[in-house]
Amino acid sequence: MAARKATKKPNVSAEELTAYYRDMLLIRRFEEKAGQLYGMGLIGGFCHLYIGQEAVVVGLEAAASEGDKRITSYRDHGHMLACGMDPNGVMAELTGREGGYSKGKGGSMHMFSKEKHFYGGHGIVAAQVPLGAGLAFSDMYKGNDRVTFTYFGDGAANQGQVYEAYNMAELWMLPCIFVIENNQYAMGTSTKRSTKSPSYWERGAAYGIPGEEVDGMDVLAVKAAGQKAVEHCRAGKGPYILEIKTYRYRGHSMSDPAKYRTREEVQKMRDERDPIEQVRSMLLTGKHATEEDLKAIDKEIKEIVNASADFAKESPEPALEELWTDIYA
Repeated sequence: MAARKATKKPNVSAEELTAYYRDMLLIRRFEEKAGQLYGMGLIGGFCHLYIGQEAVVVGLEAAASEGDKRITSYRDHGHMLACGMDPNGVMAELTGREGGYSKGKGGSMHMFSKEKHFYGGHGIVAAQVPLGAGLAFSDMYKGNDRVTFTYFGDGAANQGQVYEAYNMAELWMLPCIFVIENNQYAMGTSTKRSTKSPSYWERGAAYGIPGEEVDGMDVLAVKAAGQKAVEHCRAGKGPYILEIKTYRYRGHSMSDPAKYRTREEVQKMRDERDPIEQVRSMLLTGKHATEEDLKAIDKEIKEIVNASADFAKESPEPALEELWTDIYA
């Protein structure tokens, strides 16, 4: 399948641009705080941070409508915040407290919000991909014009169930947007070492699924591609694949020393391609905001994040009886 032309970026208002800046900054500051709490021993188990990838989910949420669904893997805190879940509930879940979205029993990788149509956080690599197709099947069956954003990474893109889901999604023309967050290293193996394919989105050609590659460090480019994919799905044309080229600054998880890449490579990406700094620059050069305006936003975000940490620390641990709730037998 020939590479498609880059989708034209949308015109956005100063208000929209400021909102994207604020949403990405909330994710960045929240994840930095989560990293601190992990270091203090207040978060146990696994903890996968989204720092560097903020433009992906913020851009796609800008293309979503009320009632659209989203499902992702274990690097999920950014997705929760972007779809409007409460930072207090997310942080409390990270710390295993009663006030968390899964009552403190799911932790970093497993929390959900029926109200915000967020269906997880899944710890098994690529397990969420067929589940996302299932959510889309539900909407097709109901005929309600909704779409499902099914997120997975470049590492998961080599798993077999992804292609089973592709086949069924195209066969049944499901309104599913398969979002490959290609941060280039999976768990620690570069894409160059893990696949001979020049791209991941083009694999959809075998099933007749169209798609494109997107600059995941540019929130406006992501939004534009998201709108195109959403329009395709709502028109009843079946699934669409977005391979979003992004980059995580931190290790795969908090226990990853990330020795498979150089510090210079990470710093270069931070200096030249940071998604938040790009929007900050646009706001300042376009005279849509002053340095003081942006400092005020940062101060407000830090207060929200600090409050979420305080809420988590003050929330009690789940009672022992909770071991017997929310289970099948």
